[in-house]
Amino acid sequence: MQRDTTPHRVGPYELRAARSEDAEGARRVMLDTFYREFGYGYVPAWHADVIDIEGAYLADPRHLLLVATLDGAVVGTTGVLSRGPAHPPHPRWLAERYPTGSTAQLVRVYVAAEHRRHGLARAMIRRACAFAAATAGYECVYLHTNVNVPGAQGFWDSVAKEVFDARTTGEHGPGCGTVHYEIPLHA
Repeated sequence: MQRDTTPHRVGPYELRAARSEDAEGARRVMLDTFYREFGYGYVPAWHADVIDIEGAYLADPRHLLLVATLDGAVVGTTGVLSRGPAHPPHPRWLAERYPTGSTAQLVRVYVAAEHRRHGLARAMIRRACAFAAATAGYECVYLHTNVNVPGAQGFWDSVAKEVFDARTTGEHGPGCGTVHYEIPLHA
């Protein structure tokens, strides 16, 4: 499948597949989210894709990074990677249910705080799911999120189906309320 490079508009914002020149802006949005929203910052074991955006997203035809821009500046991101949840820290049954290769994992669904409430995340998720549905080999769309971030659980409950609430397991440590979701491939 070739990436859809046609920009889409959401009000004054442009949504499109990321290009090399978007890497720095996308990385800024991601790192700002880790530090400001999540409060734990950059974790090398979890965030290697953020350092190597081109290798992780642009070089693999089964991967995608979408960006939302305003006047050329990246203000939002959404990624698709062909991998399932890792065991550990996630339960073995979850890793088996969402195997690498046939799972399109949504990652880095972030919108800078001052640009939220404009439908950007929903629009990027729709495009990411359409990409996964049109890409050979994907059978489902999976994601996990930290529901301790204000608004996260309500948002994901409105667009995805919860499959496992891992808050009782502490799989990512204190302060990280992980909940796992699935989105129908042909939603």
